[in-house]
Amino acid sequence: MSQAVPPAWRDLGKSSADLLNRDYPISGTALEIKTKTASGVTFRVAGVKTGENVITADLEGKFSDAKKGLTLTQVWSTANVLRTQVELENHLAKGLKLDLATTLNPEKNAKGAVVTAVFKTPGVHAKATVDLFKGPTFTADAVASRDGFLVGGEASYDQLSGAITRYAAAVGYTAPEYAATVHALGNLSLFSASYYHRVNPETEAGAKAVYNTKASGVNLEVGVKTYLDPSSFVKAKINNFGLLALGYTQALRPGVKASFGLALDTQRLSAPVAGSPGHKVGVSFNFDA
Repeated sequence: MSQAVPPAWRDLGKSSADLLNRDYPISGTALEIKTKTASGVTFRVAGVKTGENVITADLEGKFSDAKKGLTLTQVWSTANVLRTQVELENHLAKGLKLDLATTLNPEKNAKGAVVTAVFKTPGVHAKATVDLFKGPTFTADAVASRDGFLVGGEASYDQLSGAITRYAAAVGYTAPEYAATVHALGNLSLFSASYYHRVNPETEAGAKAVYNTKASGVNLEVGVKTYLDPSSFVKAKINNFGLLALGYTQALRPGVKASFGLALDTQRLSAPVAGSPGHKVGVSFNFDA
């Protein structure tokens, strides 16, 4: 039986992370609009207004040529940061993707450039990154898979200090209905275990436990997602600090989606929403034309 391409290092445990973190717009009011021209250029405008009446937004333009394996993305943010990304896929070798990402802040005269090479083949997903302006720093990660079992690792090397500045490892298992992943991060000082289970076509459940060797106790978070019908679902999660989050997402029509989120500190339910840092409410609208 042929092996599938494993997920990237950053996507290990993604099913559980998406279940616990996505579709909870509790940080304010968010709006995202996507449009696509006949020539294949995609425009995206996204903004968030927080409870402190601070608005942050991005304007993104993206062009893709699937036949040539070329993707060009440019982003301009309200912080006056310009980001440009050029991607070339399957040019030098099959399964190889080259990426150049640059950032520029004219006001602060700050700039950055990161070169990335990603190689994907059945059983292996590897990436090497060079940050040209920081260090330079070389970072490499790889994930190998066999019959659902996953093993991965990441390490960063700073040329100026001549030392490995960061390293991590992970193991996991994935199946069509469930997945489990254990991470050892922060130079093996932070350990996390996550679990995801698709109970049935309408219900998903997941959990994540985090243990920091530099602190006491284990942080635990559990969540569930249930589809009410093909166009709507509800989500709920709670952690061991008593913070409860609820989310509701409704597809209003093709390309139009609204999400509502509420976070409550169950240990201080009597406090008003505006008076407790644990109480939050928000809404998000997405338009994809």
